[in-house]
Amino acid sequence: QAVVDFERLSEHAAAFRGHDVGFCCLGTTRAKAGADGFVRVDRDYVAQAAELARAGGCKHFVLQSSQGANQHSRFLYLRVKGEVENLVQAVGFDRCTILRPAVLLCKRQESRPMEWMAQQFLGVVARVFPTAYSVPVETVARAMVASVLQPGKGKVEVLENAAIHELGRA
Repeated sequence: QAVVDFERLSEHAAAFRGHDVGFCCLGTTRAKAGADGFVRVDRDYVAQAAELARAGGCKHFVLQSSQGANQHSRFLYLRVKGEVENLVQAVGFDRCTILRPAVLLCKRQESRPMEWMAQQFLGVVARVFPTAYSVPVETVARAMVASVLQPGKGKVEVLENAAIHELGRA
């Protein structure tokens, strides 16, 4: 494990060398970092980490993005997620897997009242429609690992929420 300063990420290029696979789940919230900070973390840091990983020999990059990611979205969150997906693909990995989970079901240390309410509601909905609106973070993690262990379906593979559930059970 290497601790890096994302404001000086290029100074930590050695931490990105010698890995065949890179996993990225980096992200923050607009509420926590402000709009500019959100863009810097969710797009700029991720893109720079992908570039360093590729330069260090990484062949397969696995990115956690978001359901609805679209570079043309009017919503900042979805637009930034779409932009970073494009930037990571442009790096030129032999293989790139992008996961687009719906609402992540997890326990957080920090207080997010609106997210908590959504999780409570979606937890009930998930009993009827288990793959439609949410996904446990453990399922996403298993799907990320499984995507590396299984043969790819092309240079870039985008896994939507239902596919994440399926792969996360594998």
